[in-house]
Amino acid sequence: MMYEPVLKFGADTLADFDAMVALEDRLIEDLGHSANVDGHDCGSGETNISIFTSDPSATFSRVRQTLQRERRLQSVTATYRPFDGGQFTVLWPEGSQTEFTVA
Repeated sequence: MMYEPVLKFGADTLADFDAMVALEDRLIEDLGHSANVDGHDCGSGETNISIFTSDPSATFSRVRQTLQRERRLQSVTATYRPFDGGQFTVLWPEGSQTEFTVA
């Protein structure tokens, strides 16, 4: 089964967009063939990076290393859902009870 992890960041400026594109490039390098960084979207005060993987927990473990190195871990909400849709499960921040939506 395939899953779609989504990384969501607050964003309001062109600099935020540029930072997201740079992070997306680093994730492509760091994840290699273990997952597919599918793209991004930006709007309504947020940016999102979508990834496809068969193992969302293992993928987030690798993504987390990149986010820590880039000092972005504290500013992200990381989730996943089955590729064919459904409810998101929050991976980060751990223990979050906040309902996740994509604008």
